[in-house]
Amino acid sequence: MREPTLLLLAALADEPRHGYALLGEVTRISDGRVRLRAGTLYGALDRLLAQGLVRVEREEVVDGRARRVYALTDRGRTDLDAEVRRMETVAVEARRRMQRTARTLGATG
Repeated sequence: MREPTLLLLAALADEPRHGYALLGEVTRISDGRVRLRAGTLYGALDRLLAQGLVRVEREEVVDGRARRVYALTDRGRTDLDAEVRRMETVAVEARRRMQRTARTLGATG
């Protein structure tokens, strides 16, 4: 799963959000590393809608402008959970290998 997709799904994991709120959440979750542009965001949301990972929860009108609020689908939550588990497994293995290398270097240095 690409990082922007992961970040968007993570941003929707706790509650539905509209596009502008998603831009802020992605920036916050990534600690400022990822800043999506509006065109990129809405292209990604269209793709996630087509894949069945997100849905439009509702449409609101704010200051005369239509605004969609997006939510994770059950499939989106399942895919996000699987990706988080995969990343955790890789992180644990990477940490184990780094510690083994550190011990080896410490014994020879």
